[in-house]
Amino acid sequence: MQCEVQTGDLLGVTADLAVLLYAEDETLPSAVAALCEPEDTTGRWQSQTLIYPRGALPARRLLLIGMGKRSAITADTVRQAAALAVRYAQDAKVATFHIGYNGNLPLTPAVFGQAFAEGSVLGAYRYTRYKSDAKEQPTQKAVLQAATDADAAAAGVRRGQIIAQATAFARDLANGPGNDVTPAFLGQTALALGERYGLKTMVLDKAQLIEQGFGGILAVGQGSANEPRFIVMEYGSPDQGPPICLVGKGITFDTGGISIKPAEKMDDMKMDMSGAAAVFGAMQAVAELQLPLYVVGIVCAAENMPSATAYRPGDIIRTLSGKTVEVLNTDAEGRIVLADGLFYAQRYQPAAIVDLATLTGAIMIALGPHAIGMMGNNQELANRLIAAGEATAERVWQLPLWDEYRDAMKSEIADLKNTGGRYGGAITAAGFLAAFVGDYPWAHLDIAGTAWVEKPNRTYQSRGATGVGVRLLVELLQGYVGQQS
Repeated sequence: MQCEVQTGDLLGVTADLAVLLYAEDETLPSAVAALCEPEDTTGRWQSQTLIYPRGALPARRLLLIGMGKRSAITADTVRQAAALAVRYAQDAKVATFHIGYNGNLPLTPAVFGQAFAEGSVLGAYRYTRYKSDAKEQPTQKAVLQAATDADAAAAGVRRGQIIAQATAFARDLANGPGNDVTPAFLGQTALALGERYGLKTMVLDKAQLIEQGFGGILAVGQGSANEPRFIVMEYGSPDQGPPICLVGKGITFDTGGISIKPAEKMDDMKMDMSGAAAVFGAMQAVAELQLPLYVVGIVCAAENMPSATAYRPGDIIRTLSGKTVEVLNTDAEGRIVLADGLFYAQRYQPAAIVDLATLTGAIMIALGPHAIGMMGNNQELANRLIAAGEATAERVWQLPLWDEYRDAMKSEIADLKNTGGRYGGAITAAGFLAAFVGDYPWAHLDIAGTAWVEKPNRTYQSRGATGVGVRLLVELLQGYVGQQS
């Protein structure tokens, strides 16, 4: 899906499909009101009215999409409305559609343009890579018809398209099957990104992990024929100041290991690398946007399989930090690989560390599919993430991380244990991770409830991977522009 901006009023454009977004408490243009009955144009959120102007307007079809009350309209309202327009255009087999912007909605032209592009690209997303008879989607172009502020709208559209394409990239990675999306594949993906965008990229294989002491990643991956990888991607330069480090859990398939999961829904565990996917997507977006920042993306990639060589309950692992971990459950593997990644991030003396992981079922029970669970050690960083979540509709809910939760992860025979009991599981998991970040500002994002949807809760989602975290991270990083020193 390509997005562009054209100058001019929507009602004067010759098009197969023109889309007018209007608020519930807004008066429609007289030329439009004359073509429909008042009861058909309530403006209620997501209401749709299709009009055939039959020469009264240049457009062949005019689709009216209600946006609800004007005071409640946000960027996400526009994002979802654009996705609705894409879905209608696809069904109608319209190659190009136009959405109007005339300043009637309470958003700046740049914000409107970005939301329009994100909704259009993500609304058009379908994962069809393995379909033998996959057909090209009929709708290939979305046009923002700007009656005013076209330059500002165009800047927003460009930014939105870049971010949405990076989100689609993350979706592709998380939707990909475990037999193809392996740790080695993620390593190759990082090298390809590095070559394309000039990132400084490092991929450590099993022999190098052994040599350098990455005991956490090695333990989790030792049961699989697909050997683990540790991936680092650097954008920018140390001359720009301490970096922001993004650390992603990259379990390319999670059976649970010896503590094996139930068969039902195990097929979805290809998405257990959604944290890594978000890091890949964010690094692509940052490079495309050319943000003046130093950003380091770290991916801890392994496959958690049961076998004669798999790690066992009762094992004690020595992580990269030197801290030892008693394994009580091999299905609590994400925190073990992240232990190595988070400790490695300290080498950069970062301004902030943010990790993303589909870490716990407990966060799904606590927050469902509507919020990312966040814990950390720095309130300023937490506030930045909360604000970024509100701006992107990838909302973040902060949970406490008191000493009692950290203490729950202490082992009697090792430094730590990898599970802390039945209660507060999302928080005790974060308490485990806290042992590996030192005093650096750090936030842990548990995306287990938001990374995958069976039934989409936004119009720009489809069943499967959501690509959550990419838009959130880019918004967070944008806030650091001009502040690194």
